[in-house]
Amino acid sequence: MPEFSYVARDQAGQKVAGNVEASGEREALATLASRALFPVEVNVSSPVVEDSRVRRIPAQLMANTYGQLADLLQSGVPLLRAVEVIRQQTSHARLAHVLTQVQRHIEEGSTLAEAMARFERVFGEMTISMVRAGGEGGFLEEALSRVAEFTEAQEDLKKRTMGAVAYPAFLAVVGTLVVIVLVVFFVPKFSELFGRLEERGELPILTKGLLWLSGSLRIWGLPLLVALGAVGWYVKQRLETAQGRLWRDRLKLRFPVAGAIFLHLAVARFCRVLGTLLRNGVPILRALTISSDATANRVLAGAIQDATENISAGQPLAEPLGDSKQFPPMVIEMIAVAEQANNLEKVLLDIADSLERRTWRRLDVAVRLLEPVLLLILAAVVLMIVIALLLPILKMSTTI
Repeated sequence: MPEFSYVARDQAGQKVAGNVEASGEREALATLASRALFPVEVNVSSPVVEDSRVRRIPAQLMANTYGQLADLLQSGVPLLRAVEVIRQQTSHARLAHVLTQVQRHIEEGSTLAEAMARFERVFGEMTISMVRAGGEGGFLEEALSRVAEFTEAQEDLKKRTMGAVAYPAFLAVVGTLVVIVLVVFFVPKFSELFGRLEERGELPILTKGLLWLSGSLRIWGLPLLVALGAVGWYVKQRLETAQGRLWRDRLKLRFPVAGAIFLHLAVARFCRVLGTLLRNGVPILRALTISSDATANRVLAGAIQDATENISAGQPLAEPLGDSKQFPPMVIEMIAVAEQANNLEKVLLDIADSLERRTWRRLDVAVRLLEPVLLLILAAVVLMIVIALLLPILKMSTTI
């Protein structure tokens, strides 16, 4: 059963916080009422994932599902009937199973967000937060349409990136294999030829290093490969923890070139979600809480949560976001001007559009530069191997 965290006031007007177990938000509110508590805020703190064996579903299929559900709701079809129609039409077994369970929980009294929260691996944190905000603010159809657009945009970006990186990645893999074959199988054939020069101490340092690397890989190559696999598995397990995810998100923002792309995409998602929520009348504190999840970056989410606390104390939004040093100065300036002009939601959506356009252009340029850089690196490595092998041969021919 899910656990809900709440902030409420008792009959004396004192603020009370705690947790309560309930099958849905309505039951949680009823439980608080039975305790003579007047709820101020109720959130799902630990939704139950009903079937942990359900794997992720293709993003494009999920985007189509969100769009179809939004279209049905806008046409006046009741929620339960809309979910059932989509379930009957889908040919994807895992999606049909998830929609069946979502439909069952809605029939039992749960909201759409509560039912989706039981399958967080399928729907994702941002989608659930947007749907919850749409249900609470009365703009569920728009929230689903926006989620469909987000999902399609992210999938398009992923496909474009994978398509652009495919050839450079092929070059990197083939180049690495060629170098390994040269060093492990081809270079040792010259060791006997260079033996006399090595005895006289006339073997070039570059050749010595190449022969040492070749011998080391022949002896320790397999143990080294096993050790790297074990280290990779350990790092992957550590990154699954809360501290590991925070460290990973912080590292992503510090990458040269790629860090700026990650940052601008995360800020664009935050601005778009926050602008949409404010435009639909969601209070700013609640909107900030939801939009912090949309960044998909725990460093930025922490900065936004800190800003939420300062805003509740009376500060404008731009000041605490600027103090965090995590947001681009241009974004902070635009938010500050928008707050003074009282058109924050419009400016936030404009910021999101501008950041996305500039990020796509920067990503295209970065990917186009990646191919020649990999070719240069591969050519440099092969050239060093050739030079290391030719230097002793030239030295021997000069001696003769």
